[in-house]
Amino acid sequence: MSEIVYDATVKFCGRFVSKFSRTTDQMVQAARSGRQNIAEGSMASAVSKETEIKLVGVARASLEELLLDYQDYLRQNGLKLWDKNDLKASQIRAIGRVSDRSYMSYKIYVEDSPPETAANTIICLIHQTNYLLDRQLRQLEEAFVKQGGLRERMYQARQKERQK
Repeated sequence: MSEIVYDATVKFCGRFVSKFSRTTDQMVQAARSGRQNIAEGSMASAVSKETEIKLVGVARASLEELLLDYQDYLRQNGLKLWDKNDLKASQIRAIGRVSDRSYMSYKIYVEDSPPETAANTIICLIHQTNYLLDRQLRQLEEAFVKQGGLRERMYQARQKERQK
């Protein structure tokens, strides 16, 4: 999902935000940070749950920043923010339940729609991504509490070895 948010943000900014605006850079970088920190956290998971939790948290914070940028865009341009129960928001969420979704699943809403539809579509995607990240963070934290971190496990192994 974070890759879809990143791709959609690049297209949105290219269509609706001046390329000379600092906002374009901030939005694209926040979307990129969300995507990259998830990937980096996944790679770190084999070594350190602490690092994975931290990086997933950074990704979540970056996407929250991006969400505010989209909400600001709508407000500053006199456009409507869809309610979560809006029929259009429900249609976007339904696409998210399809297992083989990709940016192409949302392309028409981002590239061929007016700015209100494009921004609200991406807002829905950010909410879905954040929901998944929140679930992942809870699972990671539970696993960390039950299993401990790498240093803790190494210390326990060292203690067992010494007791032999």
